[in-house]
Amino acid sequence: MSLLQDLVIASRTCAEHGVIDAYGHVSVRSDTSPDRYWMARAVAPELITEDDLLEFDLDSNRIQERGPAAYNERYIHGEIYKLRPDVHAIVHNHSHAVVPFSCTGCQLKPIFHLAAFIGEGVPTWDIREAQRGSDMLVRNASLGKSLAHKLGQHPAALMRGHGSVVVGANLAIAVGRTIYPDHNAKMQMQAMQMQAMSSPSGSKDVVYLDEDEVQALAWQSYARSWDLWRTRWLKRLASEKAHHNFE
Repeated sequence: MSLLQDLVIASRTCAEHGVIDAYGHVSVRSDTSPDRYWMARAVAPELITEDDLLEFDLDSNRIQERGPAAYNERYIHGEIYKLRPDVHAIVHNHSHAVVPFSCTGCQLKPIFHLAAFIGEGVPTWDIREAQRGSDMLVRNASLGKSLAHKLGQHPAALMRGHGSVVVGANLAIAVGRTIYPDHNAKMQMQAMQMQAMSSPSGSKDVVYLDEDEVQALAWQSYARSWDLWRTRWLKRLASEKAHHNFE
């Protein structure tokens, strides 16, 4: 199977789970030229096909001079790939459950084992650190570089009032680190509400994964989840192709 087909599957999987909407995006570093990456043209992720994929250099310039419009926020991807040679896949998502943790004093913490990596640290980037009065979009390399440096060596970073960016050594990890924190955020909010009702005085707190547990789970590759998501989408894509050929 091709890397580009997996990029289509990753994009559609994130859309199916509701962690990216019409404006989120997934990218993957080229497997033949590490100084390039692939991402779709400016289209809703749920609709992406391989024909929509474009190749970029790390300055986020298209390799092909002409073609369809690219995502405005492609600079998120290019600047992170520059700074993190270990990263081979990136997801910028708008998880509705995660956004409140980007703009309140409530810290996103690992309550759920499949989101244990949160315990390694998820900093919050405020676009005002780089530019005041923006439209909240990472529209240029300067903003992308600021976000990349805030991410640093962490697995993810929240973007104040916007969403988050998640990185991984491959698409499976990047997608898993996108979907499961969304679940974790929902569980954490539920647990915080339940704890507040059961202990109004605040004498007790939610029990989160401890440092040893986080380290024990740091290896997670999400291989079984990726195999499930990928298998489902391969069947759907084959059905789409057959339907198109029939027409």
